[in-house]
Amino acid sequence: MADMLVNEKTVVLYKNDVAVITGSCTNGKYPIKYRTQPATSIKPAVYGSQNVRMKDFVVLHEGPVSSLEAVLDFADKHACSEEDLYDENSENEFLSQIKECYELLESDEATATAPLSFVELSSLVRGKLVADESWAIFLSLKNTLYFSQNLKEQLDGKLVFVPRSRTEIKELVKKAHEKGMEFQLREAFLERLKKNALLPEDSKYMVDVESLALGTTDKSRTMHDAHIKETPERAHKLLLDTGIWSITRNPFPLRWGLSMKSAHETLAAPPQEDRSSVDSVAWAIDNEWSTDPDDAVAFDGTYLWVHIADPASTVMPDSSIDRSARARGSTLYIPEGAARMLCEESLEDYALGLTEESKALSFRILLDENCNITECSVFKTLVHVKRLTYQKADELKESPELKPLFDIARRNVIRRNKAGAVQIQMPEVHITVDSETKKVSIEPEIHPESSEMIREMMLLAGEGAAKFAFKNHIPFPFVSQDAPTLPDSIPEGLAGQFRLRRCMHRRSVGVTPSMHSGLGLGMYSQVTSPLRRYSDLIAHEQLRAFLDGRNLIDKDTMLMRISEGDAGAQAAHKAERKTDMHWTLVYLLQNAEWRGEAVCVDTGGKQPQFFIPSLGLETYFTPLTDVHLNEAVAVKAANINIPEQTVDFVPV
Repeated sequence: MADMLVNEKTVVLYKNDVAVITGSCTNGKYPIKYRTQPATSIKPAVYGSQNVRMKDFVVLHEGPVSSLEAVLDFADKHACSEEDLYDENSENEFLSQIKECYELLESDEATATAPLSFVELSSLVRGKLVADESWAIFLSLKNTLYFSQNLKEQLDGKLVFVPRSRTEIKELVKKAHEKGMEFQLREAFLERLKKNALLPEDSKYMVDVESLALGTTDKSRTMHDAHIKETPERAHKLLLDTGIWSITRNPFPLRWGLSMKSAHETLAAPPQEDRSSVDSVAWAIDNEWSTDPDDAVAFDGTYLWVHIADPASTVMPDSSIDRSARARGSTLYIPEGAARMLCEESLEDYALGLTEESKALSFRILLDENCNITECSVFKTLVHVKRLTYQKADELKESPELKPLFDIARRNVIRRNKAGAVQIQMPEVHITVDSETKKVSIEPEIHPESSEMIREMMLLAGEGAAKFAFKNHIPFPFVSQDAPTLPDSIPEGLAGQFRLRRCMHRRSVGVTPSMHSGLGLGMYSQVTSPLRRYSDLIAHEQLRAFLDGRNLIDKDTMLMRISEGDAGAQAAHKAERKTDMHWTLVYLLQNAEWRGEAVCVDTGGKQPQFFIPSLGLETYFTPLTDVHLNEAVAVKAANINIPEQTVDFVPV
């Protein structure tokens, strides 16, 4: 910049905008006036002043300039814009002069590709460079395609431009044309979107809408441009309205950050290790469609045995499989299928009763006459397991093999009830979806007596494991629940079950044992589902470490991992509830003539509360006449809104 003067009223380029020197250099710095905000149709430009070093600006013209405002005003009126460049009918004077200059330079081989300073090029374009016009000519040169700015030279204090080749110009024009066409195509798409009249090829523009509906982003450019509120529910509705999604598309697992696929990392085969053989035959009793039984029970005349699948024989604490299971928290069960916490292909190695002998982690429990646990031991075992369906087990409940188990279960219910257990029995439904037709079926859940027996066996195993861990000072995931505050009177029937449910507190999981009042147990832990619940898996890891004499997970680490697993399990639970509601609404849309009964369970609010047993749904509505608790009202469904997950039930 040594060959150019810097005086008051010199025009300079500062931070890619025009500025004017307003005084003499002091302490190596020049005072400048610059624009902080450009003018709009409503507000004038805003200006600021600052002292800057010479290295921070580049001289456009030595001056003297009339004023910064004059420079900006001239540029606004005369500078060539990008729109002028691509407009074949543009009459911009600067564009015409720059094009003539380019053609003149191109005709001379010596100047066709030679760099030119801004001053030299401006003089060729305009004949004479005037200070007030310097910013306008600079913008015009930048906005046309005939010359490119050499930024490397600019860093050396010079503004340098180089003529582009015809090939470069042609390619840039092509890209600009494509960009313009894309803009026009998108504008046409947005018009179709507003009219819900999309074409098949428009799906490419809806990717960001799908991302918002699935919860993988919280923004959608498409919805913003179409002036539609950017929420997952609105995105879902838009995808339904435009036919991109069908009503059977379920976004909720992904919206809760959950994978729809099972864990992929394969578990190693169970190791060859010392295991105790258990003589008594154990019974794996489950639904007839179960393919991976994970528990089996037996009574040998003295001890109750509860045998549990043993994935902790290979899943080590804080291994990659353990961390993956912790993040999931539990297996996700939805009508479309199960996304398992552990690799599905590995489950056959750990399920009970699929081979002649099964490897298990077993709880041997000694009970007194009142079904109190007097002793619980834990073993690594080899067990002979036979499988039964619930229906078959009910048929054999008086057999010598199964009768003791049913008797123990009945006694345990009596014991727990005496200790304050709260037995809540609500109608439940089982939702299935045909994988091909997407036809939804909703059937009532049936709980055979044998399923209730198995539940009591699992509770005894959980109680026994908690007592074993506490006795041996093992940091453990204990489950507790504060005692409910029950009202003096509880209605009969379904209304009473709802009243009881409202009294219950949330369960807690921690490393300190405490009363589980809902179950009527002094201490309790869940240990019977390590294939599908992380809290059970980490409990097994601790028990196995204790049996093997290895280091235990300390209390603080245990508490942290329990919390992480519980967070994942809660997300899965919420996604399951949302998914069940989704498919219930789809079922109602698929069965437009549906009619059902709604049972009144509460009359204390602004509207009576009802429960629809055939759907497993709670709802509120105003009946045609006054209703009493447990009174049934015939209803039909109306105003079904899948994105918002709402439905109105109307008395008929």
